[in-house]
Amino acid sequence: MKMLIIYYSMYGHIRTMAEAAAAAALEIPGVEVALRRVPETLSDDILGKMGALDAAKAQAEVPVVTVDELAEADAVLFGTPTRFGNMTGQMRQFLDSTGGLWMKGALVGKPGGVFASSATQHGGQESTILSFHTYLLHQGMVVVGLPYSFQGQMRLDEVTGGSPYGASTIAGGDGSRLPSENDLEGVRFQARHLAEIGLKLKQN
Repeated sequence: MKMLIIYYSMYGHIRTMAEAAAAAALEIPGVEVALRRVPETLSDDILGKMGALDAAKAQAEVPVVTVDELAEADAVLFGTPTRFGNMTGQMRQFLDSTGGLWMKGALVGKPGGVFASSATQHGGQESTILSFHTYLLHQGMVVVGLPYSFQGQMRLDEVTGGSPYGASTIAGGDGSRLPSENDLEGVRFQARHLAEIGLKLKQN
């Protein structure tokens, strides 16, 4: 079962989550995982002014995803930061390039999930994931979230991400907060859950 993890990460938070998800999915026997990033649409000059150029360069070794790879995958997990309660423009632009897959029904019946980050605790994580789900549904995919069997999303002893819609993390207003261990456990759980569903669907 081929699982594809596609992400965009400006400052590295979502990349950290994506890497944790990939490692967790590989724990499931019979699962192959490919980690990919969507193309950057901002110039180095703009990224530099945003303080994101070093993070962008650090991700250069992660291959850029192609539409063909999306079609070949059996399960897909997407990761995106939040921009005003929605996915990033970089992710949106990639998704908008997949109309040919929609025309062919290439993703119909494949499981897909989403994880996200935001600067603040109520910064649109849920709306970002839910609005992303519309893409999965238009492509005919099976939406996979983060079930409450992951008890970490019930914690009240710390500020934490995660909802039944998908794993998430909070970066802080200045981006200094890294994903907590609980946030990482959430995306690991979601990745394993998605991989197991992907295996069952492929076997049928």
